[in-house]
Amino acid sequence: MFNVTTDELICRVLTLVIALTVHEFAHAWTADYFGDYTARASGRLTLNPLVHLDFLGSLLLLVAGFGWARPTPINPELLKKRSRFAVLWVSLAGPLSNLVLAAISGLPLRLGLVELSVNTGGIPPMGEFLYVFSYINIILAVFNLLPFPPLDGEKILSALLLQSFEQGFAKFRPVGGLILMVLVIGGSRLGFDVIGWLITPLATAFSRIFIGV
Repeated sequence: MFNVTTDELICRVLTLVIALTVHEFAHAWTADYFGDYTARASGRLTLNPLVHLDFLGSLLLLVAGFGWARPTPINPELLKKRSRFAVLWVSLAGPLSNLVLAAISGLPLRLGLVELSVNTGGIPPMGEFLYVFSYINIILAVFNLLPFPPLDGEKILSALLLQSFEQGFAKFRPVGGLILMVLVIGGSRLGFDVIGWLITPLATAFSRIFIGV
């Protein structure tokens, strides 16, 4: 089903638990900092992974290498009372947290302190885990920056748009999530992997910077 070796599956599961949890916690903490206590009231201001993980998003991460968690609830009106750019920073917090995790985990490989070795089953060596952990965090960050709801990129783009453009973009939101699902699930099978085309160049660039490969 997963078409991955046992050691890679272990790496992906550990990455899933850590990366998505930190991603959503970063959203919650930043919103709380800007005076929106919605996430705190919903019990999302925590590093407990059971609170944040989404079944479908988690399954996709295991199978395809990218996915998502349960969106952290925020109240844009409360955020805007503190700063017009508060929504932007809250939305950026998740992807940025993944890039920080990618940079930290990739540093030992980048500096040659840990050898990038791959096992064929069982417990993965440290080098393989650090590589998979760093690269999937990069994929998560880049994927979430795509301008499709419910991803962070949609909220970032919305915060940057002028009011006149925002009204037009609002018409895209009801169907944006459906389009994303079609592209993610069916795109590669039907020969038009748009998501892969969008993600791969930027993910490769970050991988060369953080991991060195």
